[in-house]
Amino acid sequence: MLRLGILGLGEGRSTMSAALNSPKWELKKICDLNEELCRHRAEEFNFPDYTLKYEDLLDDPGIDVIGIYTPDKWHATHVKMALSHGKHVVCTKPFIDDLGEARDILRLSESTGKRVFVGQSSRFFEPMKRQRKDYEAGLIGELITIEAYYHADHRWFLEKGWSLENAFKWLYGGLSHPVDFIRWYLPDISEVMGYGMLSSNGKKGGLHHEDTMHFIFKAADGRVARVSGAYTGPVQPVVRDSEMSCILRGTEGCSQADYMDLRYAVTTKTGEEQLITWEHMLKHYFRFEGKSHHAGEYQNYLEYFHDCIVEGVPAYPDAREGIGTICLLKAMEESLATGSPVKVESIKAVYGL
Repeated sequence: MLRLGILGLGEGRSTMSAALNSPKWELKKICDLNEELCRHRAEEFNFPDYTLKYEDLLDDPGIDVIGIYTPDKWHATHVKMALSHGKHVVCTKPFIDDLGEARDILRLSESTGKRVFVGQSSRFFEPMKRQRKDYEAGLIGELITIEAYYHADHRWFLEKGWSLENAFKWLYGGLSHPVDFIRWYLPDISEVMGYGMLSSNGKKGGLHHEDTMHFIFKAADGRVARVSGAYTGPVQPVVRDSEMSCILRGTEGCSQADYMDLRYAVTTKTGEEQLITWEHMLKHYFRFEGKSHHAGEYQNYLEYFHDCIVEGVPAYPDAREGIGTICLLKAMEESLATGSPVKVESIKAVYGL
């Protein structure tokens, strides 16, 4: 078993559940600046070992890995501190919000020999896992194009005070999920073009940045992809649509993985059509009220990270891949601002990446 410390107990709630229910992890200590939240989590999970000081996690020789679930602006600082104290790191997405910190993180990870894994949880839902397995098995032939989207009525999210701060952007908070699907299959995106708008619902709710966006990507090999996000309007019933999907179109078949619906459809190169669902795993994935916390995928990715550490192999997305995704998101942000295509290499060049 590996021993885990968790920093940040909002989203870290799912990670607590994941670790406490996994045979591969031992939860050692949790941390948050908010003592009331610490007490609430301690009571909720019957886990009393909490602290208000990050240093208590860093200095604990009994902790192998630190899970970082703090606000985006603190990720880089907290990751570097963990690496400097000899800890492996799992950090929630989006990985960092300042690419100026990227080279230091890469150097630290290399010099310490400690692994950094980006908790891009959407890869670890059952439909997405099956889609990837079928793709790697060649069931749809060669990939022609990929489409991914995240369309959700997240007006409830505006009740969180920090979501109305100028720093909050759905580009990073929401679109980072489907963008990760794109990079999973087409990692070498060279150029992006997109348009976005702040809807009337978003304005009414107090948002400052785009809540409705559509982008086209071009990969270095000429293949194209598209991604879209819309976050403050009604959505279709799940029998008609999914809040988040990844669609692969290949030379000999096609597949679609529907995220929280636990649903997957594939037409293979033999012409066979399959529809697969995982209703029997609902309690694994959704352990709390509603579907705002889906701890099952966190357990899936923690156990994957455990195996990678034990076997001495990379865990993806690693720090380099996570930084690459942030470069792409920065290019998307620039395209929204300028109304023009943006080359990802131009973003990398600014930061010497």
